Amino acid sequence: MNDLLVLVLLVAVVLVGSAACSGVEAALLTVNPVRLHELADRPKPVRGARRLAQLRQRLGRTLSVLVVANNGFNIFGSLMLGGYAAHVFGRYGVEGPALPLFSVGLTLLVMLLGEILPKALGSKLALPVALAAAPALHLLGQLMFPLVLLLERVLPAITAENEINTDEEEIRLLARLGSQKGQIEADEAAMIAKVFQLNDLTARDLMTPRVAAPTLRGASRLSETREVLLSTPDPWWVVLGEEVDEILGVASRERLLAALLEGHGQRTPADLSEPVEYVPEMIRADRLLTGFRRNSGGVRVVVDEFGGFVGVIGAEAVLAVLAGWWRRPQPAEGEAGA
Repeated sequence: MNDLLVLVLLVAVVLVGSAACSGVEAALLTVNPVRLHELADRPKPVRGARRLAQLRQRLGRTLSVLVVANNGFNIFGSLMLGGYAAHVFGRYGVEGPALPLFSVGLTLLVMLLGEILPKALGSKLALPVALAAAPALHLLGQLMFPLVLLLERVLPAITAENEINTDEEEIRLLARLGSQKGQIEADEAAMIAKVFQLNDLTARDLMTPRVAAPTLRGASRLSETREVLLSTPDPWWVVLGEEVDEILGVASRERLLAALLEGHGQRTPADLSEPVEYVPEMIRADRLLTGFRRNSGGVRVVVDEFGGFVGVIGAEAVLAVLAGWWRRPQPAEGEAGA
């Protein structure tokens, strides 16, 4: 075979090997770990997703394999090509001017076609490139395992496992960036931020205080409370007993008015009340929302540490935070100056 043709083929091998290593390395570092975790955890995972997830979990080891292979093509391959090129050019008597030009040209080709372009493409097509390369990368790691094991003994830092983790502030930032880029709606990003606000609020912050809560005397007749029920649109009423903080139940305004329309004006709110669900005033709003999700009907009676009745709260109070309707009450001027 012609020596020049062999030289061209060897150059192509070095460039393809260097480009493959560079592109896969860029893809491996750029691929979205959350997206990859979702693909790997499906009942029928995408081909190569679980293998890629395992490789990313030991990212230091995987990158070591890629770096060794890439430098093998870039350094050792270039040195061997230089030696072979000197031999070929010497046979044709053009070693003097041809060898420097070959070295400069090979360096430019390695930088452009073996590094810059493959890394740009690998970053742009991160997921498909990484998934396609995962089986070959795993096999290469198995073949180079003794060398990688030696490197891990010398450099223990590369043995660390790479775990997916995030925090509240990062999720807020991602939602804001997604909104700015048009990937998600602005109101969706705002709602994501408000979800985290639930953990900072308690039932005490959101409840209707006892002094403003709709209450009825349990022993009073419906006919006596007719005007109050018609003039006050609150959907739920707390039914009180004779003793302080004695709560007999909660009654639906709809049920009370229906009883009046049916001519049962002699009945009492206590007769039509439902069992009470109590919540402590310091319960977090996110836990309160979970309780409403299990049972969305009715309201919750808020009690203090001594069991005293301090207010009522419904699901709409928690949902108002998510919708952006709720505003933290501002202290009065006298309280602010105290």
